[in-house]
Amino acid sequence: MLRRDVLTGVHYLSGDVASAEGAIAAGCRFFAGYPITPSSELAERMARRLPEAGGVYLQMEDELGSVAAILGASWGGIKAMTATSGPGFSLMMENYGLGIMMECPAVIVNVQRAGPSTGLPTLVGQGDVMQTKWGTHGPYEAIALSPSSPQECFDLTIKAFNLSEQFRQPVVVLMDECVGHMFEKVVIPRKDDIFLVSRPRPVKAHQLPFEADDDLIPPMPIAGEGHNIHITGLTHDERGYPVMTGEAQERLLRRIINKIKKHEDKIIEVEEYLLEDAEVCVVAYGISARSAKRAVLLAREKGIKAGLLRLITIWPFPEKKVKRLAEHLERFVVVEINQGQILKEVERCACGRGVYFTGKMGGDIHSPQEILRAIRRNA
Repeated sequence: MLRRDVLTGVHYLSGDVASAEGAIAAGCRFFAGYPITPSSELAERMARRLPEAGGVYLQMEDELGSVAAILGASWGGIKAMTATSGPGFSLMMENYGLGIMMECPAVIVNVQRAGPSTGLPTLVGQGDVMQTKWGTHGPYEAIALSPSSPQECFDLTIKAFNLSEQFRQPVVVLMDECVGHMFEKVVIPRKDDIFLVSRPRPVKAHQLPFEADDDLIPPMPIAGEGHNIHITGLTHDERGYPVMTGEAQERLLRRIINKIKKHEDKIIEVEEYLLEDAEVCVVAYGISARSAKRAVLLAREKGIKAGLLRLITIWPFPEKKVKRLAEHLERFVVVEINQGQILKEVERCACGRGVYFTGKMGGDIHSPQEILRAIRRNA
């Protein structure tokens, strides 16, 4: 079979399909998942395209097994991913934590829908933001990216794989139903123009699988290449062997957390729109940011100096950026399709400035006029 991995050119794709193409362009060669609206189109695309690219698609019995499968594939040296939505993401939390504890690269795409429970399976939501940050038990630092267009679904899926490989951790792409089902132009570059990161590999003789240098990121040996590897979700030492002490727990988790916090300036990406002279900052992400950008323009037409901070990286939260903005802004308006998840982070970092919220329960997006009313109401 002729292998076709990167479909270079200009395409008209949905966000789900663009994310699948981004994964393949990033070198993903294994997908394990269970169909669930509104992410099923991504899985369907991978089922058709992975064999063309020399990869393997595996439909699992459930979402718990899906994450277990991609973690196993990753330890075998293969870039791997899965995709899901609300209820499936909840089921993935146990093995999401396992991947963090084993420091295992993988990508999870969550196309958010309105919940809780079965909710509105075909309609939009942004209610999984805090679940990504705190959904699995124990302390950890999450990495989550939020695309607002099909083009970004392609681009940020590649970035998710790069971050995952670089920092040895599962990375979540927090898409939402509107972006996932939206069709727009997607430009796919030539294969040689796509920047890819390789996972750190052992270069020292007898380096242990969880032995890190100053960057706090241990090189990752591959099972089957002659290394003696022991991996576990238990608290472990640099060999990967369980050590049931508070001291070992403190040492391991401080490194796992700080390997992200130390490098968060390299991870965090935001878009700043008309913020140079702004007096009010709208904070939004995903599909909500598209309405917010239009609302900012409408506010400017009415003499209100508004700007937009779009969160491309949700986790780690761009705390330093919000604090710097708070030094000269009068207030913030947070727009989310939930009842205030990023809101609390903005309030924490706003240095006493006014923080106002406009939210929806899910199922529908904000119109620019609704956001404009929130901006004017708090002017």
